[in-house]
Amino acid sequence: MTNLDGKALAAKIKKRVRGEASALPRRPGLAVVLVGNDPASRVYVTSKRKDCEECGFYSEEYALLEETTQAELIELVESLNKRENIDGILVQLPLPAHLDEDAVIGAIDPAKDVDGFHPMNAGNLLIGRPGFLPCTPAGIMDLLEEYGIETAGKRAVVVGRSNIVGKPMALLLLRGNATVTVCHSQTPDLGECCRQADILIAAVGRRGLITPNMVKTGAVVVDVAMNRDENGRLCGDVDYAAVCEKAAYLTPVPGGVGPMTRAALMENTLLAAKRRQNLA
Repeated sequence: MTNLDGKALAAKIKKRVRGEASALPRRPGLAVVLVGNDPASRVYVTSKRKDCEECGFYSEEYALLEETTQAELIELVESLNKRENIDGILVQLPLPAHLDEDAVIGAIDPAKDVDGFHPMNAGNLLIGRPGFLPCTPAGIMDLLEEYGIETAGKRAVVVGRSNIVGKPMALLLLRGNATVTVCHSQTPDLGECCRQADILIAAVGRRGLITPNMVKTGAVVVDVAMNRDENGRLCGDVDYAAVCEKAAYLTPVPGGVGPMTRAALMENTLLAAKRRQNLA
């Protein structure tokens, strides 16, 4: 079994991004907005700041109080839309319950939507036009390509139908000429569906959901989830120790998809900067 090493590939991507960014007339700028005190979100935002430093980007961070109103948040987003030195805007999700995520995402200038969540970018993905790709699915496709894993003609199963991972992942696999099945909470006999997969993507957030009897021998298994076990250790949706006996390729958690998501964000921010400087 081969580990799909996202950490190593992400380092290579960020090195390339840094080289390209250094050649621009103005370095790329990313603004990250965090509302509230969610510990996991705090970790992600800190990581993204470090990524910007590694890539030679300019970055700003806005840590807003939990009580921030919808109007205040959208006012901030609109002000960042107008900033010439900000190429990408990322509002860290999830937001506190009283805020409307759809309205906030919709307020971001699509040309600065480096998360790829704006309806315009989602629509471009659906119909195959250029736009920003959601970072996690884009990172997974980069990882498959790095390891020479062909998607054309393969059966792919995506477990999870979120707008952030599941749906765009299915579309990218379809773009890669895979035959794609999307499974979810209402899918009867999930195991039978998963056993058909040459490429299995698990993106639900349920620890240990994918067991060896659900995996085809020799399959490529990508574990998107970040859960905690009873000892507080990070783990995914896949029973890693058991599934590695059947899979040909498997992503570790941590060190698999997570670093690739962050690397894809840096690629999107670089692309946004190039487009805004009329260089792409």
